Amino acid sequence: LSKLMPGLRGSVSLLRSAAMFAACRGEAACKSPVIKAEAMSFPFDCESPFLFAVYHLDRYPAGNADMGPDASLRGHRMGTDFGHPSGWNMYHGETIPGFPRHPHRGFETITVTRRGWVDHTDSLGNAGRFGGGDVQWMTAGKGINHSEMFPLLNREGENILELFQIWINLPKRSKMVEPSFKMFWAEDLPAIREASGIEIALIAGNLPGFNSPPAPPPDSYASEPTSDVMVLTLKIPAGSSWSLPAHGGSTTGLNRNAYIHTGQKSKVGDQMISGQKRLKLHPDVDTEFTAIDEAIEVLILQGRDIGEPVVQHGPFVGNSREDISKAFKDYQATGFGGWPWPSESLAHDRHRQRFAQYAEGQVDERPMPEA
Repeated sequence: LSKLMPGLRGSVSLLRSAAMFAACRGEAACKSPVIKAEAMSFPFDCESPFLFAVYHLDRYPAGNADMGPDASLRGHRMGTDFGHPSGWNMYHGETIPGFPRHPHRGFETITVTRRGWVDHTDSLGNAGRFGGGDVQWMTAGKGINHSEMFPLLNREGENILELFQIWINLPKRSKMVEPSFKMFWAEDLPAIREASGIEIALIAGNLPGFNSPPAPPPDSYASEPTSDVMVLTLKIPAGSSWSLPAHGGSTTGLNRNAYIHTGQKSKVGDQMISGQKRLKLHPDVDTEFTAIDEAIEVLILQGRDIGEPVVQHGPFVGNSREDISKAFKDYQATGFGGWPWPSESLAHDRHRQRFAQYAEGQVDERPMPEA
């Protein structure tokens, strides 16, 4: 019998392996959700249909009478102020931080605010003030100029600005659509705030247990049902977990990425993650995120690869070098509609509430959230 034991042990081991294989065969649950983990870059590395994503966190001092920082600007590189050691930046602004008038063509911007305020104006005549969870979705299409300034409304203390800006591409057939502007107010977005402290906001796409978010602009790639675009923000307190469900349809060409931008130690599926990371995920697998020692915050971007060449030069995106050359020529000739505002870095009145003013004349006013 003793001579037979090694063979019996081997047979049992093979039977166990065969049983495990049979249980996993055809089941995505047996696959680790993480394809690849890599250090976070600034801006974030993105996969089609996304072109660019960046996370801003600025801790501005109290504002002055002009809604700029009530502090010395010595050491700030005016006009190109990024990465300042003070913890806040003027960016391209000189009095008020932000991004004065600049053009875009061939894609869309999604600005997802967390804290602080953004004042928008554009060449179509649209304007707005938004923040505190609001989202602005702008289709640049054939060309638009816009300004994004960050007014420091609090004169008594710190002004924190926290936001993402995400660029999502347009397919060739939509590159030259009419530009448009749309506001998604925080109170209209499907969100979950659990007793455990988990906070989830669904900006685009569909998830079990969530109502549908406002529809993307009609010419957006995200408006096409087969694009399966999803944009989601997630906060998980220490010791808690949340699971992102597997995509329920076809995953051919579908890219899903998670950007852990806040927190030092987490677990994603069966993999321990240290620090800020970009994770490329299998979209056909449930993905559990766990915060270990402190809270983590995550941006999730999902969408189906457009499958076309991408040629980008600064704020212009096309399918060929000729597209970019034409964008420069058109901008020089037309200015993408001129500029109907008295300043290229306009901030609205300090006491103005949240609002969206559309070029067609409609004005949507919303109260500021209670402090």
